Amino acid sequence: MTPWTAWNDIKEYIPKGKKLYAPFYGDGSLLKNFKKIGFEVLHEKKDFFKVASKIKYDVIIDNPPFTIKKEVFTKLKELDKPFIILCPSSTINTQYMRGLFKDKLQIIIPKKRIQFIKTDDKGVKIPTKTGANFDCFYYCYKMKLKHSITWL
Repeated sequence: MTPWTAWNDIKEYIPKGKKLYAPFYGDGSLLKNFKKIGFEVLHEKKDFFKVASKIKYDVIIDNPPFTIKKEVFTKLKELDKPFIILCPSSTINTQYMRGLFKDKLQIIIPKKRIQFIKTDDKGVKIPTKTGANFDCFYYCYKMKLKHSITWL
């Protein structure tokens, strides 16, 4: 799961007054994490691929399961809605990202590596001795950021 600090770090880039949709439920902690930093977000345990085109929202913001990131970005392109998606930095080097979003993405680069929280199937935190061994970017589409690359 994504720690609330990862969202807090970019709160100035999250649009105020817009209806946010966080489709990837995980353990449900994203809802309280966004509330903690001052945002209301639509966050329900429903199938993103089935409901995303049927519900009302302005911006998609989330950290999807990395195992389905290609399918997620393909669906995001189809929806053509603004988004901020947290994914591994290596995602930018894939052919599908080049094909889907060449010259259309903006990137926010965190100050440091995000240490994700591991949980069991009941949402209970699993203690770990090591952190993530990869870096992540916030991939932004139609967010009208001032720069193509924003360094935190």
